[in-house]
Amino acid sequence: MKRTKAERQQLLKDTIEQTPFITDEALAKKFSVSIQTIRLDRMELAIPELRERIKSVATDQWNETVKALPLEEVIGEIIDLELDKRAISILEVKPEHVFSRNKIARGHHLFAQANSLAVAVINDELALTAKSELKFTRQVKQGERVVAKATVEGTSEKGLTDVRVNSFVDNEKVFTGLFCMYRSTEQKGEIINENSD
Repeated sequence: MKRTKAERQQLLKDTIEQTPFITDEALAKKFSVSIQTIRLDRMELAIPELRERIKSVATDQWNETVKALPLEEVIGEIIDLELDKRAISILEVKPEHVFSRNKIARGHHLFAQANSLAVAVINDELALTAKSELKFTRQVKQGERVVAKATVEGTSEKGLTDVRVNSFVDNEKVFTGLFCMYRSTEQKGEIINENSD
């Protein structure tokens, strides 16, 4: 059954309210219309594009919250954050993130997204990575969106905070890492030479 423009726009508005980080491509697929139609609908409804929606949410909620590094230094866009508990960021894989010959993302970009999220979730003025254990589980290609989810798992016997980060493309895990974080307010843990912040 074909919807009227008014019906489609109402459903579009409702969908974006429920899932604010949905892409125009996903909306076009959902409503069986062109991406251009979705963009025109958004313009008529005064709904900003995805990047602007992410920025406004991040600015409103976390500018005053993230302590360990400036928000603009987080690799990817933070879309959810509860200090010392959890955080989520999205990274759009662009041409500058991939090897030119095969369009596969360079590993250090996925690591940087995960590592900066592990730093951002720490409720401290100083948070440094003391060590990490990483596993890449599948290649990521240009045009894909990587959703990194950080969870604070607790404090180790050395006084380091363990943060687990799992990264996904369309619900498929592409990366997992355990980051052991030094923070200035914990008991002094030994920071080994492989520090990176």
